[in-house]
Amino acid sequence: MNTQEIVSKLWNLCDVLRDDGITYHQYVTELTYILFLKMAKETEVEKNFGEGVTLTQGDNLTEEQIAQNAQKQIILNYSWDVLKSKTGIELYNYYKDLLRLFGTYCTGNIRAIYDGAVTNIEEPKNLEKIITTIDKLDWYSAREEGLGNLYEGLLEKNANEKKSGAGQYFTPRVLIDVMTRLVKPQPKERCNDPACGTFGFMIAAHRYVKEHTRDFFELDYDTYEFERSEAFTGCELVRDTRRLALMNAMLHDIEGEIKFGDTLSNLGKSMKGYDVVLTNPPFGTKKGGERATRDDFTFPTSNKQLNFLQHIYRSLKADGKARAAVVLPDNVLFADGDGEKIRCDLMDKCNLHTVLRLPTGIFYAQGVKTNVLFFTRGTSDKGNTQEVWFYDLRTNMPSFGKTTPLKAEHFADFEKAYEAQDRRAVQDERWNVFTRDEIAAKGNSLDLGLIRDDSVLDYNDLPDPAASAAEAAAQLEEAVDLLQSVVKELNALAEVR
Repeated sequence: MNTQEIVSKLWNLCDVLRDDGITYHQYVTELTYILFLKMAKETEVEKNFGEGVTLTQGDNLTEEQIAQNAQKQIILNYSWDVLKSKTGIELYNYYKDLLRLFGTYCTGNIRAIYDGAVTNIEEPKNLEKIITTIDKLDWYSAREEGLGNLYEGLLEKNANEKKSGAGQYFTPRVLIDVMTRLVKPQPKERCNDPACGTFGFMIAAHRYVKEHTRDFFELDYDTYEFERSEAFTGCELVRDTRRLALMNAMLHDIEGEIKFGDTLSNLGKSMKGYDVVLTNPPFGTKKGGERATRDDFTFPTSNKQLNFLQHIYRSLKADGKARAAVVLPDNVLFADGDGEKIRCDLMDKCNLHTVLRLPTGIFYAQGVKTNVLFFTRGTSDKGNTQEVWFYDLRTNMPSFGKTTPLKAEHFADFEKAYEAQDRRAVQDERWNVFTRDEIAAKGNSLDLGLIRDDSVLDYNDLPDPAASAAEAAAQLEEAVDLLQSVVKELNALAEVR
């Protein structure tokens, strides 16, 4: 079986859990708990579950200490084979105990994955069926193709299911890959996603470095350790989504910190000094319209995207090389007030060199119009943007969705234009440039670069309005004459009768 077939088989298990009233998102979280236990066996990680878990020693232990030792012993003796050997209520109780104990006594990311974990399954037979099905999958093929790829496939499946509501945590893989290729993360660089969702951007950045260093073989030991444990980090506000991110990171052998909390709170102040930021921050405003709780923002606003944008360009090293690629909705490009001030601050502190106008229909909310902003932090805080290049991938494009998926080839011309040594030599009607002065003259709006929409008639293509009006009047007169003649004939017939 290939990865896609295994993912489909796993996804079909959600039919089992529907009987317990479990939502799609709960299903993926539930499946994460069980999949991790099975994958831990396949990768021999389960041998490390007891790492850092120690029994309390002594001759005069309290009843509480004795009870804790008994619970810790379950972790120390844990194995997938023990789990799958149990049935019925015994299996159900053992599984519930595991979730609680792993989140209490394990250490590191294992504890973080199971922190506060509870099962939503109520029927022991459903749990038994899921464990049995997972155990019988073709795990040899799964290991060959990569367990991380399998898990990413499951997350993507969940994101594409509209009823799951998980699309808000998942950016299309093809867009992630394009942004990563153009930003080009390098060994020894610190990469971050301040709204990391399921960690897709950082997985892609890790993969990019891995592919360009012959699976890290070109790196010395210290650099390799840095890539594994420090290079790729993130922050996620939603506990269950962070759980998925931690699982995703571990399956890709990434141990960088994934903070749990709100980047727009004072927690975010510690997130700085990055070489690369790749992200798709959440859209909308804070509940109740209150402003961000960060006390270091120059322009605090209730608009989440504008606050994330402030955080991102401030979190980059001011070395002339640190760079970011950020997905943002159209309103960030034209919002006035604080919106204009933040755009000006961005163009002062950074070289905002490229804006990609994305097509509609590629995110979970069909009507959302989005863009990717590419910028590099300057060494000073003034005058870093001289001109901004726009690429219109929105106008005269198909409506993307399940029937017309977004593919890498849709970005091919944009990538050529972006990477051209002489951008002005590029012959592409979708590729336009505006100077900083021209942008200022337009009220510092970045809602620019869209080409003519062929579905809308140009004013110059319309006939002369005076001639059109005269023609319409003539046709009306003709119609009135016809109606009057009909009326005369009807009156004449009535007189004859």
